[in-house]
Amino acid sequence: MREFIYGRNAVLEVLRAKRRVCKRLFLAAGVQETKNLSEVLKIAEKANLPIERIDRRILDKQLQGVNHQGIALETSQYPYVSLEECWEKAQGRAEPAFLLLLDHIQDPQNVATLLRTAEVVGVDGVILPRQRAAEITPAVVNASSGATEHLQIAQVANIAQTIQTLQEAGIWVVGVEDDARAKPFDEVDLNLPLALVVGAEGPGLARLTRERVDFLVRLPMQGQLASLNAAVAGSIILYTAWRQRKPLQTVIISNPSQL
Repeated sequence: MREFIYGRNAVLEVLRAKRRVCKRLFLAAGVQETKNLSEVLKIAEKANLPIERIDRRILDKQLQGVNHQGIALETSQYPYVSLEECWEKAQGRAEPAFLLLLDHIQDPQNVATLLRTAEVVGVDGVILPRQRAAEITPAVVNASSGATEHLQIAQVANIAQTIQTLQEAGIWVVGVEDDARAKPFDEVDLNLPLALVVGAEGPGLARLTRERVDFLVRLPMQGQLASLNAAVAGSIILYTAWRQRKPLQTVIISNPSQL
């Protein structure tokens, strides 16, 4: 099976990560060369990857009108890992384990936002359910700016059962939920072997998930809206957990004008 990754950042990170089998690079004729595109071409040429320049209209048709930025990479599908591989990576570090579970989030943009944050803060692995959840599609790869390619992402059959497995391994499983029983996120110690669980828009965490987690955290709010977007809430708490582990680290937000 093959797929087409599009967007300059996404294509660049696929090539940098070297986890997929890349077959051909397509460029729209006359596309403007930027710093990222120059790096893509350099890596592709070094890897002897075939480069084809084609009419932009052909690329538009192939990719069904998405904003491809004049570039597409024909490649193998996303290389998921096993839950055991995520755990092995966590055990191999000096810091406490740091995992992210997405409980049936179906919006690709929300998944992409959480994955980008997860990559920035250095999570050991991301766990997704196989059913009723967004997968790692080219759209998610693009929206995450290629963060997917540097993450260990596993698919599991049952989130509730996975939570129990992690707990038996000594991981504290913490759910993000706007619930009266939830603790304010900035009043809890997250510098521990941690698996953070973020639920879907609307329903939040599934009932079994809510029952299985060790405790819940929430973001205090004072505005008129009932809740924050799931990706925003999850990203804030992921970043908070990272800051508790690495208090002197900073995040640099890229300047879009440099892309």
